[in-house]
Amino acid sequence: MLLLALDTATPAVTVALHDGTRVIASSSQVDARRHGELLLPAVDRVLAEAGLKLDAVTGIVVGTGPGPYTGLRVGLMTADTFGLALGVPVHGVCTLDGLAYAADIEKGPFVVATDARRKEVYWATYADSRTRLTGPAVDRPADIAEQVAGLPAVGAGALLYPDTFPSVHEPEHVSAAALASLAAQKLAAGEELPAPRPQYLRRPDAQVPKNYKVVTPK
Repeated sequence: MLLLALDTATPAVTVALHDGTRVIASSSQVDARRHGELLLPAVDRVLAEAGLKLDAVTGIVVGTGPGPYTGLRVGLMTADTFGLALGVPVHGVCTLDGLAYAADIEKGPFVVATDARRKEVYWATYADSRTRLTGPAVDRPADIAEQVAGLPAVGAGALLYPDTFPSVHEPEHVSAAALASLAAQKLAAGEELPAPRPQYLRRPDAQVPKNYKVVTPK
C-alpha cells in the first residue's frame, strides 16, 4: 500500500505519503489564497523526500471538507485527476474527521470546528478520535453554544470564538498525515471509505447577480 493523501478544505495545503504502516513523508503550508499554486509542488516535494515516483502510488486519499468552495475544489479535482491517470482508487475522508483523529484529547466527547467564514463554523462532535457523533454542519457559533457547552474543542474555527469554545486543543489545522493514517487503518480493517464527493454544506460565495442588465447588440 502506498497512499497519497491531500487536503485543501482549510487554509492548510497539506500532502502526505503513507506506506500502510506509517507516514513516510509529509508537507503542510498555511495559505488560504494559494491552494492551486502550492498543491502540486507539495506533491512533488513529498515524493522526492520519500525517493518515490508518482506511479508507485496505489491509492489516493482526499479531504472532502466541509470547506469553502474554491479551496475544496482544488484538492478534489487534483485527487480525481491522479486517480484517473494512475488507474488507482480515490478515497474520500471528511476533513473534520482528520482533525479529530489528530486531536490531543485522550477521551471524548469533543467538538471539531473549522472557519466557515461569514461568522460561521463547520463543526462536528466526536465520541473519540474515530467516532463522529453529529455533523458535519455549518452554523453561527452562538447558535450551537448550548450543544457544545463544556466540550473540549479542536480546530482554527474554535480559536476564533472563545465565548463558544473556551477550551481549545491542538491541532489548529488538518494534516494529510492524519488523513492518510486514518484511511490506512480503515482500509486495513476492511472498511469502505466514502467516494470523494465535496461537502460544501452551503452555496458558493460567488453567485450570478439576480437583476443584472442584459446588453444585446442592435
